[in-house]
Amino acid sequence: MQFIHEALTVFVTVFATLFPVINPLGGAPVFLNLTHGCSDEVRKKIARNVSMNCFVMLIGAMVFGPQLLLFFGISLPVLKIAGGLVVAVMGWNILNQGSTKSSDDVADTSGINDSTAISSTFYPLTLPLTVGPGSLATVIALVVNNKKTAGIEIESEVSAIVGALLGICAITISIYIAYRQATGIKRLLGANGTNVLMRLFAFILLAIGIQIIWGGINELIFDVMKTLPAK
Repeated sequence: MQFIHEALTVFVTVFATLFPVINPLGGAPVFLNLTHGCSDEVRKKIARNVSMNCFVMLIGAMVFGPQLLLFFGISLPVLKIAGGLVVAVMGWNILNQGSTKSSDDVADTSGINDSTAISSTFYPLTLPLTVGPGSLATVIALVVNNKKTAGIEIESEVSAIVGALLGICAITISIYIAYRQATGIKRLLGANGTNVLMRLFAFILLAIGIQIIWGGINELIFDVMKTLPAK
């Protein structure tokens, strides 16, 4: 039961944190606008390829990101505080931004059509439209927050790994569904509905960022207390 509880907790945290950052609902109308010159069949294929690219990038950030930072001698508490700041700032920015993603946020790709779709799948449709530096930094922050040691101890972190993988899979599926059904989502939610949903998730994102920062501060205080001489 404890394994399921820990995995479910990580799953919910990963999904709730990444969803407003990646914002597949807000990106769907932009995706539709950028691929307006493609046929429906090609657009669905692009949606599948973009979601697969996002999965690979997020998994890569999850596996290699924290180890790369630890390689430079940065301690886990410091990484948690820095990562928490990134997450909290992103949540705050989303809460206060004027609207969802617009076509001005990405490069000019008005020429995307059936013949150029494959070459445009990664840039700009995957990066930076769907997954960008902020998303990758958020993944690293989440992994660091759930690491128990500086090394790689798979046995002690299986539940966190399973939960994180399921969370990334859920995000990937949401990207695929949102982009595949971009026309229907744009008509169903509209700009106002999408913004309300994003504000709700952004507040959760802000709270998670502060929680990560607090966890890092607690660990720093504990490390300092251990170095103090006993009376």
